[in-house]
Amino acid sequence: MATYKKRGYKPKNKKEKIEAIEDNSTTAEVFNTLDESASKTEEWVIKNQNYIFGVVGIVAVVVLGIMGYNRFISEPAAKEAMNEMYQAQTYFNEAVNGSDQDSLFTLSLNGGEGKYGMLDIIDEYGSTPAGNLANYYAGMAYLNLKDYQNAITYLSNFSSDDKMLSPIAKGGIGDAFVQLNQLEDGLDYYEQAIKDNTNDFTTPLYLLKAAKVAIDLGSYEVALTYLNRIKDEFASSNEASEADVLIGMAEAKQ
Repeated sequence: MATYKKRGYKPKNKKEKIEAIEDNSTTAEVFNTLDESASKTEEWVIKNQNYIFGVVGIVAVVVLGIMGYNRFISEPAAKEAMNEMYQAQTYFNEAVNGSDQDSLFTLSLNGGEGKYGMLDIIDEYGSTPAGNLANYYAGMAYLNLKDYQNAITYLSNFSSDDKMLSPIAKGGIGDAFVQLNQLEDGLDYYEQAIKDNTNDFTTPLYLLKAAKVAIDLGSYEVALTYLNRIKDEFASSNEASEADVLIGMAEAKQ
């Protein structure tokens, strides 16, 4: 094994001379290896520089492309979609507040006066916020037209963080399943609507609906849990008075 020797040290005998030669040879070998590695790396870079620059260029193009898409395509498309949806939205609002509901809901879905309906907005602008919102309107229109399968389909395609629209959409799916006599699925979506957001409008509404379905399913304890929550947390709601009657019914059937 080689030993540490001070700078300027001169070997005194044959054995030390051999060790000195071996040490110098090992050091030289290490540096030669490093030089060879560096040279190979440089050669690889030189040989593949077109490929490297090509990859960098592709990344830059992708980044700029995304920025350009958002600015020049996505944003204008979203604005155009909202403008196109205005008439269909007007039909929907008139249907909710008017008397000729079936006709107006149908116009909201299919369009009228040369304007797009909600289904057109979904087809043409499905990836925009307006396209997403059109799924909500279409689903609710189908629910009112008693086309429950389409109501489930379109409401399921709608997603939102809105504290009112999100639970209403889930509650609408629950309504459709109940109308199809799929009570377990209906209860599940009512429970999702309850959990989605707590507020004085949608929460007692879907607590009451969930309780009614639970009673129909014979799940009286579940029903009582929801009914008592209405009494405890939403005593001033319209649903609270009906909850009193249902509590007596559920307790009697236990």
